[in-house]
Amino acid sequence: MLSNSTRRWLAGLGVAGAFVAASATPGFAADSEIKLGVYFGDTTIATDSDGKIESSTVHSSAPVVLHDLTVRYDFTGLAGKVTVGKDEDTSADCTSPSANVLVCTSPWEVEVDEWGHGGLFPVQIKATGKAADGDTGTIKVTLSANGFDGVSHEAKVRVGEGVDLAAGPETTVSAAPGKSFTAPLKVTNAGETTAKGAAVIFYNDYGLNSTKHYSNCTYVGDELRTCRFDEELPAGGTFGATLPYALGADSMAPGSKYGEIIWMTPDEFEDFEGYLDNYDVTIGKPGTDGKLTLAEAAGKATARGFQADPRPENNGTYLEVKVTGNNGTDLEALGAAVTGKAGATVKAAIGLRNNGPATLDYSRSGSSVTYLTFDVPKGTTTTAVPENCFPVKGDEWGEPGQPGGRHYRCYFGSLLKAGETVTLDFGLKIDKVIANDTGLVKINVPCECDGGFYRDLKPANDTAKVVVNAAAGGGDGGQGGGDGGTLPITGSSTGLIAGVGALLLAAGAVGYVLTRRRKTRFVA
Repeated sequence: MLSNSTRRWLAGLGVAGAFVAASATPGFAADSEIKLGVYFGDTTIATDSDGKIESSTVHSSAPVVLHDLTVRYDFTGLAGKVTVGKDEDTSADCTSPSANVLVCTSPWEVEVDEWGHGGLFPVQIKATGKAADGDTGTIKVTLSANGFDGVSHEAKVRVGEGVDLAAGPETTVSAAPGKSFTAPLKVTNAGETTAKGAAVIFYNDYGLNSTKHYSNCTYVGDELRTCRFDEELPAGGTFGATLPYALGADSMAPGSKYGEIIWMTPDEFEDFEGYLDNYDVTIGKPGTDGKLTLAEAAGKATARGFQADPRPENNGTYLEVKVTGNNGTDLEALGAAVTGKAGATVKAAIGLRNNGPATLDYSRSGSSVTYLTFDVPKGTTTTAVPENCFPVKGDEWGEPGQPGGRHYRCYFGSLLKAGETVTLDFGLKIDKVIANDTGLVKINVPCECDGGFYRDLKPANDTAKVVVNAAAGGGDGGQGGGDGGTLPITGSSTGLIAGVGALLLAAGAVGYVLTRRRKTRFVA
């Protein structure tokens, strides 16, 4: 059973997973300058169960605020086999204007940014008493909003028999950075029906590296993402394997790393693959080190109908790796030195570098690796500001990317590998030429928000200066805490939100699984 904190984390990633890429959007409107798209996932449900919860996602070709947003669910193609009703936990306004049609409308404006907007109008898809294993059909989802043509997407629904795949117990192991270890992979068929195959999804923290790549599993680099098994799992049996790992040499120690493990039926896995394909997210490539088998499993599954798991509350477990030893890191603030005449606008590239030896990974919590403040040189005015920086005056925060502030707070991505640099480009207009006009950059600044790094090996280099029009032989060239120095070599930028790409599959995987189940089973 997953802990409450883990469930909350998974729920948050579910939102992130739904917001992968606005470019992969079916059903664009043809006659609007801004084009909308809607997505609704394929799903497999079990007879004699509560079914599953599914919701719509709206995408836009450009940021937009939508009014009178309406989603129409037409399940005529499943008449008599499936019902689609308003989820009991949502406050959406939904009506049924005719049989096998559900229409939901939002009374509030809906803001859609480049990531899209997911979780719209969740509905419960449930098999009727007349449904039988093997029944299939489609739900046509049509989205409309004031000023936009309607756009549609058809999702496949399959009805099958229920099987109960229960994940093994939570596991804790210990390892030092760079060392090998093994972890068990177990599943029990806790139901009364033979499971004709199984699939498992992994979300492992950075640094949990697979040392073998099996042919029935998929990998991105050394990151294990999925495994599929075609053997039958008889009712009542427990089946397992052993997975070999090596802990990354750049792992922070002491500390902990985690891996989420979620089981599903082969049909549910097909639905999940369709979900990822829609967002151009890969599960990786199969390995070449032979097949991973589940001990005690029977022979290869015979021809079958569809199968779905009606008890998702026991599908997931996790692996905890306690990282032993001492392996910290040094984050260094990066300043800048710029010159210009009065009235000129110059670019000041500030930021930070991870000097290692450890990588910082806050992907599980989703928090920034650190927080940075920038005091603007007094003779200048900011004209261009990164979107991950906010002007702050007292207790009041301005808008992201807002120019004209005197003091800024900035956040970063959740992953910063050892040796990587992140830079932020500020545009500074020189209002008045002042020799050695100096601003200050600070990192590892405490924040009311979650996360942040505060165990720096060398706190003396957590500050750096931004010097405008340094006088000959005077002023700090930008680096360090005021002891002089030269403009640091910043290297290549890793981007403002490092690590987002690494989260995409994980976000989709666990969020997809949990948000498609009965919500009452995942109350934190």
